[in-house]
Amino acid sequence: MTNESTPRVAVVIPNWNGKVDLPACLDSLLKQTVHAKIVVVENGSTDGSAELLEHSYPQVTVLPQKKNLGFAGGVNAGIRYALEEDFTFVALLNNDAVAEKNWLEELIKGLENNPKAGIVTSKIVSSDGSYLDSTGDIYSSWGLSYPRGRGETDLDTYDDQTIIFGASGGASLYRCEMLRKIGLFDEDFFAYYEDVDISFRAQLAGWQVNFMPHAVVYHQISATSSKIKGFTTYHTIKNYPWIFKKNVPLSLWHIILPRLVLAQTLFIGRAILRGHGWYALKGTVMCCYKTPKKFIERRRIQKHKQVTDEYIYTILTWDLPPNAKNLRKLRKIWRKFRRKS
Repeated sequence: MTNESTPRVAVVIPNWNGKVDLPACLDSLLKQTVHAKIVVVENGSTDGSAELLEHSYPQVTVLPQKKNLGFAGGVNAGIRYALEEDFTFVALLNNDAVAEKNWLEELIKGLENNPKAGIVTSKIVSSDGSYLDSTGDIYSSWGLSYPRGRGETDLDTYDDQTIIFGASGGASLYRCEMLRKIGLFDEDFFAYYEDVDISFRAQLAGWQVNFMPHAVVYHQISATSSKIKGFTTYHTIKNYPWIFKKNVPLSLWHIILPRLVLAQTLFIGRAILRGHGWYALKGTVMCCYKTPKKFIERRRIQKHKQVTDEYIYTILTWDLPPNAKNLRKLRKIWRKFRRKS
């Protein structure tokens, strides 16, 4: 692909204390087969990341932030820059990910060849190449989201380009035209599932999300979130209900809401048993506190919906996430009880 045929693309990397992983990420972007503006959102790091960027990567545009804005706030700073500079597409890549040299070229093909696609996502593999991390996001009838293929060791299982529910924010390409219409990432999410939320909003607005199997990145899973105790618990319990409240059509509430309430109850119970009860409580309180705001956002999202409820029904997965062992046990018990009664 020549530069003349390539649209203007920016790649945004949010960084918080990622000095160790950042060089490999940036080096992989500098070796891409297509040119792109590389933008690092420096999210208030204290580990020398800013100094590394200044001395070793002068060709990279750095957007310094006074504090850690999280994933959602960080990428939004980069996306706003891309929109102001009139880029055609904007890619997101985690600072602990390494992209194959044709990664961006493959993603660009996905948007150029399909005008209905607003987002294209990658095949994300573990850093050692031994198993899949994600081949797109799934949203289930339980109001839960999970990465398709996570943990599977056959890397060639998902090798077909296909329409998928959602895209992983850790390695995807977004059409700027779409972002101007549906808005940016919801910064209240801070981290976790903000990519599911924006994918849901894109679907409701009539855009497709496509999986590009030959756009491959290698990801060091949970390199950032594992540094903070209770981080995952707090944001998971806070964010899951917001996806539902903002996006799920009212005609599907009677199916999904009871399941989501049960799942949330089990999550909270498990958090308490793991010594994360305080983080679960904080997540629940914050979720409730901002629920009125989410319903206001819902009104705007649903008002501009361009697809039918039946379409949304077809793109959901009507099963539990593969790792939801406790929920599967409860479902099995319930089914036995119903057969007996």
